[in-house]
Amino acid sequence: MHSSKYVEEQSSATSDLVSTESAAPKRLHGLRTLLPAAIILVWLVGAAIGGPFFGRVSEVSKNDQTAYLPESAEATQAQELLGEFNDSEAIPAVVVFVAETELTDQQLAAIQDDVSSLAGMAGVDGDVSPAIPSKDGFAAQAFVPIDSSGDIGDAVAALESALAAGAPAGVDVYVTGPAGFSADLVEAFSGIDGLLLGVALAAVFVILVLVYRSLLLPVAVLATSMFALCVALLTVWWLAKAEIVLLSGQTQGVLFILVIGAATDYSLLYVSRYREELRMTRDKWHATRAALRGSLEPIAASGGTVIAGLLCLLLSDLKSNSTLGPVASIGIVFAMLSALTLLPAILFAFGRAGFWPRRPKYEPEVVEAEAGIPNRRGFWVAVARLVQRHPRLVWMITTGVLLVGALGATQLNAVGVAQSELVLGESQARDGQQYLGEHFPEGSGSPAYVVVAEAELEDAAAIMLANDGIDSVTVTAADSPSGTAPVTADGIQPMGPPGTPAPAPTVVDGDVLLQGTLTHAPDSDAAGDTVRELRSDLEQAHPDALVGGVTATAIDTKDASIHDGNLIIPIVLVVIMLILMLLLRSVLAPVLLILTTVLSFGTAMGVAALAFNTVFDFPGADPAVPLYGFVFLVALGIDYNIFLMTRVREESLAHGTRQGVLRGLTITGGVITSAGLVLAATFAALSVIPILFLVQIAFIVAFGVLLDTFVVRTLLVPALAYDIGKAIWWPSNLPRATVDGNDRQTAGRILAEEQGHSRATPPKHAAEPVAGAEVSSASETSSGSGVNSGSGA
Repeated sequence: MHSSKYVEEQSSATSDLVSTESAAPKRLHGLRTLLPAAIILVWLVGAAIGGPFFGRVSEVSKNDQTAYLPESAEATQAQELLGEFNDSEAIPAVVVFVAETELTDQQLAAIQDDVSSLAGMAGVDGDVSPAIPSKDGFAAQAFVPIDSSGDIGDAVAALESALAAGAPAGVDVYVTGPAGFSADLVEAFSGIDGLLLGVALAAVFVILVLVYRSLLLPVAVLATSMFALCVALLTVWWLAKAEIVLLSGQTQGVLFILVIGAATDYSLLYVSRYREELRMTRDKWHATRAALRGSLEPIAASGGTVIAGLLCLLLSDLKSNSTLGPVASIGIVFAMLSALTLLPAILFAFGRAGFWPRRPKYEPEVVEAEAGIPNRRGFWVAVARLVQRHPRLVWMITTGVLLVGALGATQLNAVGVAQSELVLGESQARDGQQYLGEHFPEGSGSPAYVVVAEAELEDAAAIMLANDGIDSVTVTAADSPSGTAPVTADGIQPMGPPGTPAPAPTVVDGDVLLQGTLTHAPDSDAAGDTVRELRSDLEQAHPDALVGGVTATAIDTKDASIHDGNLIIPIVLVVIMLILMLLLRSVLAPVLLILTTVLSFGTAMGVAALAFNTVFDFPGADPAVPLYGFVFLVALGIDYNIFLMTRVREESLAHGTRQGVLRGLTITGGVITSAGLVLAATFAALSVIPILFLVQIAFIVAFGVLLDTFVVRTLLVPALAYDIGKAIWWPSNLPRATVDGNDRQTAGRILAEEQGHSRATPPKHAAEPVAGAEVSSASETSSGSGVNSGSGA
């Protein structure tokens, strides 16, 4: 709260302002009206232009996993060569026909007719293979090339409809393979523009209504978030169009949630400060300027910390990670700009009416009176008293509990999951893959590609066939009816009656393309082991050979994710710590804040591992999950410590460190709690997208943010800071405060004196506010008037 001296200065300044307002130049009054109007107009234009791009993200997004591998990855190099051996860039769909009894000749004939009818169908790019019966006679399969340049989801849906209509009675049809799983991903991500945004905005709106108990304020805050998102999306869309950044459904979902959550958090901080200033001055222009001064540093520091953490992802080998950094950073930049320009302009236009029906009154005398009346009511008062009385016990117990929770992090199975498990819920592609494995080699349709010199063809084929994980080997041959020809250790085999010459392989720059059908599902661990063994064996015999394909891409992605986590996590810690040191002018405080945030992250991962393994029964987690969870939780979780400690430092300059801790805790309690709830709700909204990765990130970040909000920032950090006292600012020295709150005995004596007074008795010395009075000055708001309440409630 404001001291008596501050109240007198503000009252005097306000009186001077009122007395001179009539003499102020007309152009100054015009500027005060035109500037907010111009700001609102600029954001309206940006939102109007950017809004329609929500429906056009698919035009510039790419969900091909290979496109996100580094150029140095072996799977990437092999993928680039595939297009030279095949004129088409089609992605194969594997159609599986399954019956409960052995297929009859009539059924097989009908299946063949069904498959033949697919030739020339929209979305089909190339020749369709004939139906191939299984050895057990219960199934048949066919390979259909799908045009990857078009909408794979629509093409697969049309394929499913056409096959279902022509399938003979008693035969079920499934479309699986790379095209089938890609269609599943497209369908899962289709809810980002509508469902995800709707759920996130609805959750935020409900929280804001409960916090402000107003209608205008939630609308103003949500408008701030949505305008920021529209302009951010507009910027990102054109950057993706120019191929400066890569955009995927996963990156798009994270961008939406980050912008809405961050912009709302920053708006909550500004609204709280603006309400504070309206009680100290009659003039809303003066209140706006004062609120901006008070909000600029924590918002800029918070946003800068998140941006710094996100930009560390540029060091990632995986482009899916490295491109998320700049894309999400652009979103954070516009979130900060909207909270510091658009929201102040909107609230200036509304004035006190924006808080209706709980308009803040101009009452500096009440604020001064509140600052001198001991008050034992309010949740944040109780928390501050607990911290004040037992600081060491509080931080030791909370640390112990968090450490126990962090032990579970070792049980997180973040070594990758099968492609068939990426989409949650029902999946025709997953069912088809299961039937494919029951009746055919599971790797059908997703072979391991091997590019070797033509002279090494037979030896390379022999190495491949010697591996138990390879069922058969073919070579790309343009003059073969099927486009491929079988290969054995003796060379290419003829495909026709005896005496028919073997087709010649397709040769590109002296290389040929071999395809090894895997005996295991291409997304299984066994298939991954097969590809690793192939690479090892071929490297010894033919160092220039390249192994690619779906399985190779998966293991290269996994390896790159593990490398990224080991490299980026320490760098993020160092970068954020340096920012905190500059912000707090201290070394010890940032180190402690980072340690508490890392401990909170460990606990979140431990609880997540327990939930994933026992409650949700997930098959595992992608190696990128810990990295994303760390970047988001450390960069976003540290925000609440920034909000708290910047206010603690501000209060400590006037009241001493220990009193500053108590005042900072109570003053920011409401706003930080509200911000934490909003951010947790927005990230939780990610779980409506049935993608395993996003659901896991949603749980980890939402739980971690709540942990930071209600445990770390509420108990652990204040207790540590209070116990350490003035040394928390080492090596800098704060100016000596009016009251030496840094002495534990002094603080205890003040508390004892305060407890000896009744609520109606003012403190003995106006220059020595009691500890309880300082706490109560902030809590009066949450229980009554709203002064300095973080939530504004």
